[in-house]
Amino acid sequence: MKIVVAIAFVLIIGSLFSALLFLMRDKGKSNRTVQALTWRVGLSVCLFLMILLLYKLGYIQPTGLH
Repeated sequence: MKIVVAIAFVLIIGSLFSALLFLMRDKGKSNRTVQALTWRVGLSVCLFLMILLLYKLGYIQPTGLH
């Protein structure tokens, strides 16, 4: 589970940096920045829903503060 979450975070950060790259390169002339940011939001929402669902199904247990 930790690996899946780590991969999702890497994809989210990669999408954010690609949006920055498109913004710098295209100077607002194309839709690539908007598409990259849309992917970032979509990935973030999917990650949140996946964690919530796995918690409800019992695959993730809270450990509390140590």
